[in-house]
Amino acid sequence: MTYAATDRAPFTASAANVDYAALLLRVTMGLSFIAHAWLKYAIFTPAGTVQYFQSLGLPGPLAYVVMTAEFLGGIALILGLWTRWVALALIPILLGAVFAHSGNGFFFMNPNGGWEFPAFWAAALAVQSLIGGGAYALKR
Repeated sequence: MTYAATDRAPFTASAANVDYAALLLRVTMGLSFIAHAWLKYAIFTPAGTVQYFQSLGLPGPLAYVVMTAEFLGGIALILGLWTRWVALALIPILLGAVFAHSGNGFFFMNPNGGWEFPAFWAAALAVQSLIGGGAYALKR
């Protein structure tokens, strides 16, 4: 199918499409970060999360840093506050999750979860940092 110079092909990249894609990406990742922080707080409990971090050879207090970063980072992503910097700052958390699940194999459906999902999520954060906050971001 050909298009005249004045026609727009469907699903072509445009500034508006990229802005809405960035919005969708940042809100879904923000909600996911808040859900993971809540999981560590309400289900695993802070004490249990500390124990898990220590079982990996990580300092226990790092668990509190991670839970706080996930929660506040999730809020910042949803609101579009300093999106590029927040996305970059959250990447080490996902790389830590890759480390935590590396012994379980690649697929996340493996017992205790594999490292596929956190690796993809880290890549999505890198994409978010490159494209910015997008539509309805409070701080562009």
